[in-house]
Amino acid sequence: MSYKIIVDSCGELTPEMKESGVFQTASLSMQVGGVTIVDDEAFDQADFLKRVAACPECPKSSCPSPEEYMKLYDCGAERVYAVTLSSELSGSYNSAQLGRKLYEEEKGSAKIYVFNSRSASVGETLIALKIRECEENGMSFEETVAAVESYIAGQNTYFVLENLDTLRKNGRLTGIKSFVASALNIKPVMGSTPQGTICQLGQARGIKRALAKMVDYIAGDAENPEGKVLAISHCNCLERAREVERMLLEKLNVKASFIVDTAGISSMYANDGGVIVVL
Repeated sequence: MSYKIIVDSCGELTPEMKESGVFQTASLSMQVGGVTIVDDEAFDQADFLKRVAACPECPKSSCPSPEEYMKLYDCGAERVYAVTLSSELSGSYNSAQLGRKLYEEEKGSAKIYVFNSRSASVGETLIALKIRECEENGMSFEETVAAVESYIAGQNTYFVLENLDTLRKNGRLTGIKSFVASALNIKPVMGSTPQGTICQLGQARGIKRALAKMVDYIAGDAENPEGKVLAISHCNCLERAREVERMLLEKLNVKASFIVDTAGISSMYANDGGVIVVL
């Protein structure tokens, strides 16, 4: 294989991606009540959600070390690309960059590029698929990097969660006021900024209305959707995700769409019932 794509484990890999041999995962880990859970193929979402519900402490996450990234880069491929969750939300991007420097110090110059997704979850998935598309179309390393960076700049991330507790307690909602309307069942509609931070787009009473409002935001923001892939991830709420997909496909003509379960890190932050959409 002349190229490899490394995705940190906040990005979900589809079954086809896992079988392709092109993609590798850099696993983050989570700490719940003194127990460390690695976000890898053995991750058990149902068990994880039970542990989180039973633990009075907020779960925390740890990113892969630079040494772990360095080992993943040493894969024998001519070109290596890494995709990490937003550098504004995690140290994974910086760790991947340090790993690249360590690799080059030890092995010499190499074609390794680290993409700051400025997103998370299926945002990373779509970026990884874009890299493969560029490579399979015969683009050079430099052309692929430029094309994918342009793609990232035009990507939008949206989500609605049952609650924002984990994001808030872990400091991922900087600049966003705390929500005190839980008794009224107010659900915020959230999105990403161009810099990769989280912003509030709106709110609605009840999860159904919040999801419908999110769909309206997505449809309103969409530019040239016929050339894009719609990706949805969900934490333990497949029917909810399917309904969001149905509503969006009624409004937009997209190239393709898919739904995946959230992996470990995305499950931790999305919490039970969360839906994430990237277009």
